[in-house]
Amino acid sequence: MSMSAVRLPRTDRGRLLLVLALAVAVTVFTATVPLLRGWFDLRVYYGTIDTWVHHGGRIYDYRVPGTTYGFTYPPFAAVSMLPMALLGLHAAITAALLLNLAALGAVVWMTAGPVLRRHGWYGWALAGCALALFEPVRDTFSFGQVNLVLLALVLVDAWLLTTGRSRWAGIGIGLAAAVKLTPALFIGLLLLAGRRRAAGVATVVAGAATGLAVWVAPDASRFYWSEALWDTQRIGRLAYVSNQSLQGVLARLAVPGEPSRAVWLVVVVVVLAVWAWRARRAVVAGDWWAAFALTGLTACLVSPITWVHHLVWLLPSFAVLLRTGHARVAGALYTVLCTSVVWLWFDDASGVDGFIGGSAYVWVTLGLLLWLPVGGADQARRTPAIRSASDTAPAPSTAAPTIVQVSGQPGPVADVTVAATGTERGACGPACGTGRETASEPTGSTRPAAPKPQSSSERASS
Repeated sequence: MSMSAVRLPRTDRGRLLLVLALAVAVTVFTATVPLLRGWFDLRVYYGTIDTWVHHGGRIYDYRVPGTTYGFTYPPFAAVSMLPMALLGLHAAITAALLLNLAALGAVVWMTAGPVLRRHGWYGWALAGCALALFEPVRDTFSFGQVNLVLLALVLVDAWLLTTGRSRWAGIGIGLAAAVKLTPALFIGLLLLAGRRRAAGVATVVAGAATGLAVWVAPDASRFYWSEALWDTQRIGRLAYVSNQSLQGVLARLAVPGEPSRAVWLVVVVVVLAVWAWRARRAVVAGDWWAAFALTGLTACLVSPITWVHHLVWLLPSFAVLLRTGHARVAGALYTVLCTSVVWLWFDDASGVDGFIGGSAYVWVTLGLLLWLPVGGADQARRTPAIRSASDTAPAPSTAAPTIVQVSGQPGPVADVTVAATGTERGACGPACGTGRETASEPTGSTRPAAPKPQSSSERASS
């Protein structure tokens, strides 16, 4: 059936009934399928902070009772979580829920706000139902993870760059990189785009936050940077099916033992080269949202461990697909990421079927890196990306204006007169162009619950 053949309700009453039906379906699904993780990672954070502050323990010595799972983030992450010491566990869970809801709302508003605003409450309600089924999002909530907060921090910088507020750009990326190392790749994006001031701000913020952690917890900082950082086994087993990174694929292919480090490094270099080429094209076209989306995809691929809940970094890519008129592609990939299909190979990911299905989310991520549209038809709505090191605007041009068609507007496509600098007349919006048992695995699975949040040899928090 074609998209045009799908008839959506046109009246408010019909729309309300559709939203209520979807909400009931989402609720039934989450209540009957063993997807809930019992806030396990949040319990790791809370127990670590409580032991550190109230019982004189050390950050990286804490273990959740009855398990071998403990804190694995840089020390600044623990410092930033210190307010939990003032709360009880249930209050901390409530706060985490509200924080994740706020972060998700900010992400959606920045990446797809203009489109959703055209549909009012109806658009936001449909988006909420869709996101509730998206496996990385539902696992981030259910584990009490920090991924959405980090994504929101990074995308604030994308929003600043697209709305002419680049003076403050870099702060969000710096804070995110200090909490977790993966977002540091966005500093590379800023350098690639010639935004040396923003890259400097991000580096200074990340360094200052790390320095603060050294001052607050010197022993923990020394242990993390000299030992814990280099021990991936603290986080989990590389071959575990939830590890949807390139190294996870290699680990599942390898005979018992570690995959070849050399092969992984070669693959990482190739992926980084593709990212640099495609991201450069995006920033030259002024398409910051595509550039940030490509960087999030690459970070997931090259990280040694990318649990399924880390794949919230794919959300900007879906916004780019929708913005550029690829709704069918977005819908197909979204469906794959709602199915928990990789868990069919939980016990055995060998063979061709295991290679394809057990790493299905890796192939989605890699496909998006290679084919995500860059510099789409609404280029006129974007701010030019490549500027001088001081981020100053180019001198006015006397060249004749260019007529550019702008897509993504309600009704017929309008011809907009754009100055020779490529900037549209008028302000640009925030996204230019655009209950049962606690389960045992680190992401949603339809398998029966088991006693630990990952397999017996893996850690939970990452």
